[in-house]
Amino acid sequence: MQPLRIATVEDLVHVLDEHPHWLEAVRSRLLTRELLELPQKLAEFAADTERRFETLERRLEALEHRFETLERRLEALERRFEALERRLEALERRFEALERQLHQLRTDVAPLKAAHARNEARHEADLMAEEQGLTLVHTLDREEIRDLVRSSDTDGISKHELRSFRLADIVLRATDNAGAECYLAVEVSYTANGRDTSRAQRNARFLTRFTGRRAYAVVAGLRFDERIRRSVESGAIAWYQLDPEALEVD
Repeated sequence: MQPLRIATVEDLVHVLDEHPHWLEAVRSRLLTRELLELPQKLAEFAADTERRFETLERRLEALEHRFETLERRLEALERRFEALERRLEALERRFEALERQLHQLRTDVAPLKAAHARNEARHEADLMAEEQGLTLVHTLDREEIRDLVRSSDTDGISKHELRSFRLADIVLRATDNAGAECYLAVEVSYTANGRDTSRAQRNARFLTRFTGRRAYAVVAGLRFDERIRRSVESGAIAWYQLDPEALEVD
């Protein structure tokens, strides 16, 4: 083998090109192990990074799929909620309609109940007087009440009050144990309240003014409002309970 003549860098490069294994030997001498292993490590890192990237991509796809599934479920729930809202609104409208019908029915029935109670109170007029320690003489009709007003001094009494007095539910003439004439001003309701109490007391005052006789204020009904309990218990107003069975509608 002829000795190699290397005078320039080009000569060295030429020799290394012709003898690749020499290149590896030179490289081993010139480079550290870390530098020599760097390409392999870079390749391994790239491969590992690629695998991790693929794993992340699969996880992202899975998350996107789950998100889409959740979106569909949420949309389905929203549709169900909207349907329930519509049903609730429909039920509320029906309930409001029923409430209006019930209110109207009560409004329509109230005068009938009141008239029924007044009729029964008239039938029990003698018992009503007896409970006050009186004896019934006569139940005044509308004409008699009208004549009483016309023949009396009504100065200072408003037309509204006089009209209300003339429409009193019941006015009774009675006598006490001594035979003295007196009157009962009776207001009747299924459930007696403050309005009935006020009317009965006012009518009793008018009767005393118009006749010069003592007059008793009485409220009659099936029950009375708790707000007038004090007036009833104190004796400021007389209470007469109608027979519940007599008020039943067959």
